[in-house]
Amino acid sequence: MPHTESAEVLAELISNLVQRETENPPGNEKTCSEFIIEWFDERGVDAELVEEPYPDRPQVGARVGDGEPTLVLNGHIDVVPAGDTDEWSHDPYGGEVEGEDLYGRGSVDMKTGVALAMLATVDLAEEIEAGDLEGSIVFHAAIGEETAEPGTKTLLEQGYDGDYGVVLEPTEMRTATSEKGLAWYEITISGDPSHASRPDQGENAIRHAQPVLEALETYDKEVRKRQDDLVGQAYATVTMLDAGTKENVVPERATITVDRRFLPEETVEDIDAEIDDLLAEVSGDYDVEVSWERTRTYESAAIDPESPLAEVFRRHSAEVADIPTDPWGINASTDVRNFVNDASIEAITWGPGDISQAHTYNEHIDLLAARNGLEVLLRASREVLADEVE
Repeated sequence: MPHTESAEVLAELISNLVQRETENPPGNEKTCSEFIIEWFDERGVDAELVEEPYPDRPQVGARVGDGEPTLVLNGHIDVVPAGDTDEWSHDPYGGEVEGEDLYGRGSVDMKTGVALAMLATVDLAEEIEAGDLEGSIVFHAAIGEETAEPGTKTLLEQGYDGDYGVVLEPTEMRTATSEKGLAWYEITISGDPSHASRPDQGENAIRHAQPVLEALETYDKEVRKRQDDLVGQAYATVTMLDAGTKENVVPERATITVDRRFLPEETVEDIDAEIDDLLAEVSGDYDVEVSWERTRTYESAAIDPESPLAEVFRRHSAEVADIPTDPWGINASTDVRNFVNDASIEAITWGPGDISQAHTYNEHIDLLAARNGLEVLLRASREVLADEVE
């Protein structure tokens, strides 16, 4: 366990990160990135503001050492909007501590993970520079994860890459070697507007949407039969229906949004084809005009469940915090896909905190879990950087 001073330093750092509002949208990461740069500078670590992909939303990369292997510690600094602040019992950007809980938007998702990566980078940098560790450490504070923007992908492309990666999302310190993918589809059904006093003069897009909704319900039932041992089942969930412009106007357009959660063995191209075939059949059977667009994609990702990197983190998590060691995957989507799919880097998703707290009112992190997380991260990283992973 870290000593009391380290516990206080960790809580203060998480609080400082939470206090810097980084809502995305619109993408207010700059102030937080500048804080991180200054924090590292005060501790002798050379970090860079990376102005790719967006100059007005810089992210942070740092590299210490030139030996092998290289371990990348990754976190994103953007957060979802806090919403109605009256629903919060604590200031969402106050970073307030009550007992062992620290409250605020991003406290779980995922500024605690960023804080752990910052503190671990400084500690490990001292050991690397002293010659006590053979490897190198890379740090990421990425932008845009909440809206599938290429923050982490760009950092990897800019040379902040390595042999192994840890994406410090909240997993309650379980080690995830696979995750579901996410694709959002926007389906547009066309009609012909008319005054509601003459409804038969037009073509009601909402009525035309009914067979589309029925087909999507059937499709969801079918994809739910698809199972993965680590991440569970697939889903196709209708999450939005938008239609109409005025109470007395027959709508000319209806838009259905579908949230499609897919398994590592499924591909986006295959899902596109399924959606296209489904809508083509509805269009032919019911003579409705339908079009679709995939508006956002988080690819699924998976590595060998028995990955040496995963085994190291499982073992130390069990020793420090009695965390289960069985192979495991997560239902959410993270930037680990950029490591595995885009950069061919062996990477896991791992970190303290309960994902059920993410995006909620009164989001908070258990500081004891955060301290345990820092201890595990340091132990496991030292083993990796000592080139003892086999």
